[in-house]
Amino acid sequence: METKTIALDLEAYEVLRRHKREGESFSDVVKRLAGARRPLADLAGLWKDMSPTEFRRFEESRRAGRELEAKRLERFAKRRT
Repeated sequence: METKTIALDLEAYEVLRRHKREGESFSDVVKRLAGARRPLADLAGLWKDMSPTEFRRFEESRRAGRELEAKRLERFAKRRT
């Protein structure tokens, strides 16, 4: 794999270091924080340790977020017409 060297000031380095997980490279940290796409398989088992109550709250939160976004889009569309 090809690499590039970049210079970071100490503050930026410390931010990355605080976000670094065990076994993760700094390249991995940058990609994760920048929202780089990950294979769907990386998400497998993500919720396995969640209790049914936690999962239900998670689903309710997702649903509420989708509804809120739909309302925002609807208001935006009305303003454009």
